[in-house]
Amino acid sequence: MRFDRVRLSNFKCYEDADLRLDVGVTVIHGLNGSGKSSLLEACFFALYGSKALDETLDEVVTIGAEETTVELWFTHDGESYHIRREIRSRDGDARTTKCVLDGEDRTIDGATDVRNFVTELLRMDTEAFLNCAYVRQGEVNKLINADPSTRQDMLDDLLQLGTLEEYRQRASQARVGVGRVRDDKQGALSEVEDQIEAKAEKNLHDRLNDLESEAAEIDCEIDRYEQNREQAVETRDEAEAVLDEYEQKQEELESLESDIDDLREQIGETEREREQLAERIEQRTETLSERRDRRDQLLEGVEQFETVEARAESDDLTREQLDTEIDAVEAEIEEVTDQIREQSVEKQEADSTRESLLESAADLEETATERREEASQLEAELEDAEDNLANKREKVAELTAEIEEIHERFEDAPIAIGEADAHYETVSDDLSTCREQLAERRTELENARERVSEAESLLDAGKCPTCGQPVEDSPHVDALGERRERVSELETAVADLEEREERLETKLERAEDLREREQRAAELEQNRDNIEQILDERESSIDEKRDRIEQLRAQADEDEQAAAEKRDEAAAAEDRVDEITEAIAKRNREHGELKERLEQLEQIDTTLEEIDQLQSDVERFREQRAEKETVNDERRERLAEKRERRDELRETFDETQIERARQQHENATSYLEEVGETLDDLEGQRTELQEQIGAITNELDALEQLRDRRDELTTTVQRLNSLYEEVEQLEETYAQLRAQLRQQNVETLERMLNETFELVYENDTYSHIDLDGSYELTVYQKDGETLDPDQLSGGERALFNLSLRCAIYRLLAEGIEGTAPMPPLILDEPTVFLDAGHVGQLVELIETMRDLGVEQILVVSHDEKLVDAADDLVTVTKDSTTNRSTVERQPARERLLEADD
Repeated sequence: MRFDRVRLSNFKCYEDADLRLDVGVTVIHGLNGSGKSSLLEACFFALYGSKALDETLDEVVTIGAEETTVELWFTHDGESYHIRREIRSRDGDARTTKCVLDGEDRTIDGATDVRNFVTELLRMDTEAFLNCAYVRQGEVNKLINADPSTRQDMLDDLLQLGTLEEYRQRASQARVGVGRVRDDKQGALSEVEDQIEAKAEKNLHDRLNDLESEAAEIDCEIDRYEQNREQAVETRDEAEAVLDEYEQKQEELESLESDIDDLREQIGETEREREQLAERIEQRTETLSERRDRRDQLLEGVEQFETVEARAESDDLTREQLDTEIDAVEAEIEEVTDQIREQSVEKQEADSTRESLLESAADLEETATERREEASQLEAELEDAEDNLANKREKVAELTAEIEEIHERFEDAPIAIGEADAHYETVSDDLSTCREQLAERRTELENARERVSEAESLLDAGKCPTCGQPVEDSPHVDALGERRERVSELETAVADLEEREERLETKLERAEDLREREQRAAELEQNRDNIEQILDERESSIDEKRDRIEQLRAQADEDEQAAAEKRDEAAAAEDRVDEITEAIAKRNREHGELKERLEQLEQIDTTLEEIDQLQSDVERFREQRAEKETVNDERRERLAEKRERRDELRETFDETQIERARQQHENATSYLEEVGETLDDLEGQRTELQEQIGAITNELDALEQLRDRRDELTTTVQRLNSLYEEVEQLEETYAQLRAQLRQQNVETLERMLNETFELVYENDTYSHIDLDGSYELTVYQKDGETLDPDQLSGGERALFNLSLRCAIYRLLAEGIEGTAPMPPLILDEPTVFLDAGHVGQLVELIETMRDLGVEQILVVSHDEKLVDAADDLVTVTKDSTTNRSTVERQPARERLLEADD
């Protein structure tokens, strides 16, 4: 497996970073605190999410940002994958809003599902990844510092031996479960045998025969009573038929009586309606006479009709003639109305023309006044502008003098004017570089002082300052002097850098003063140029104002003359308005006379319409009265038919036959009630016997089922005894297999650990390393003496742990059944506890792992020896002003070409 690319947005100190990674050894280089380790943490976070973080989720979001995105492209077992995680932070509460893994043939969505898929794909969870492939800063001694039990669990999980223990525990649980079920079944078998013995003592078959005989006798008696009941039912039904026929005829007779009464009532009601219609006809006739009289009165009050069609006598007047006369009057009204409207429009236009002329005259007079005022104002502004020009000329002279003074001061400066910005940037860069170097030297000095202090403490205790062994016969006694010399060298270097920092700070202050003076000179020159340009513009503006004053006064004279002409035209328009107003009044009088004539004609038309309606009502009421007479004739015929049918039904009734049927029905009903009670008693006795028979039958069936159950339980107990023995053997097999595999892995891991440690360790003091079945580690010296790993010196202990981690990585990569795809080997600041000599051995260890086939090794370090050994170099830098980091990748071939140049 290898990481191909990582892209970050607002992750910790990275605002935007995109880094491609290749096979081989990649060293991530940069100053302390620049963000090197954050790149590896981002890869780890992309794989496992929040489980990979030591801090809370909101702490990975860049300060000031609300959204973070981490993307990782990687290849595993020949297949490419891409993971994208997005985080949103609101008010300190961060949560994952998107997590998607895309493969060549699948897509997985959701943080939990992605983490589970990665765990299954790599065959390791977060903890296993840290224990195998990812050596984080400060955790190089994690395995060696762990107690044997914890180390055993960690390595067993990495080597998948924990699965066998899980299987053994499952087998143990299964064995206990089978034993529990077997005991339950054995108890159930004993209980069934007791139940069978109890039922056999009840003589169930003899009791069943007695009950069946008694039930047969009761069945015969029930049959006799049921035959008698059937005869009684037949008699009752025949009597009911006679009574039903009587009731049907009685109902028909009652219905006929009701129909006869209804017909009489309907005939009477209809006759009353005919009388009402006669009264309404009489009323309409009287009203019709009144309306004719009113029509004659209205016609007498109307002048002679104008149209030919309307000149007939009043008695012969028709609605059509009246409509013609109304249309003629309405046409005259419309014609007069149109004339009034046209004259009103003409008056409005004349009135509007007059108003417009008056407004134009007022506007012209106002414009003339404004122009004369503007001319006066321009004359005053002209005097002020001439005074202002003199002041500006004096200001230009003052600026020129100040600029010349600044130029004179630059004659004694180390730079010429115009070079101040570049000089300031150069001094500022020198000061930043000096401060970075001073921070590195102070960190190295602090680490060196700690090593000397630790060594002096061990020396005072009689132990070697390097390896912690007794001073006698120790090969590392002289190391303390070298460390003290290193502290002295670093103290001198720090003092020199502090002195240089002070000189550069003073130089930076002088450079800043020169830059400010240069900027002031530029501002003054710009102001002088602006004022000179304003002077040119103002002189031109004064001439323009003089011309404008003359022009405004000439235009004011023209406006006043035009206003007088407009007022003359407005007076003529007002005379025309008076003429039109008199004509409109005449037309309005004609319009009123025509409206009055139209109202009279419409009253006549309304009266004629009422006469027509009254004549129509009289005719309609007469027709309705005739129709009701016809309906009553039909009802009288139906009434005669129903009376005849009523008389026929009265003659068919036989009271004697009906009384006999009633008596038979009463006797049969009484017998059925009595025999029903008797049969109910017999049925109850038979039911009780059947229940007893059923109970005994059920007991016999239960006895047979108990015997079948006993046979089944006997077979089940025998099978469970056999299964218990098999599961017990399986549990023992898993335990033995785990012990065998652990021993095989211990032997292989011990061999790989010795090969790796021997390869990178150059001291002849140690013979070999022993790893027992409990993962207890022992270091053997050449003289046969043993040491615990924590008795090694700091650098040796670090190399020992790195060797152990690399050996575990090799074991997992080779696997039990062949090679397996492994994650990149990641080493975060592995040189923290190493001196210069041990760093060289670490380089050899990394080269060895690459030669053994590790496809990708990622190392975070600021050590130059590791940088030289890299195939690819990734440089991380942090901007001190924004506190944001950037990355730059440089392959080894490009670095070699730069070195040759």
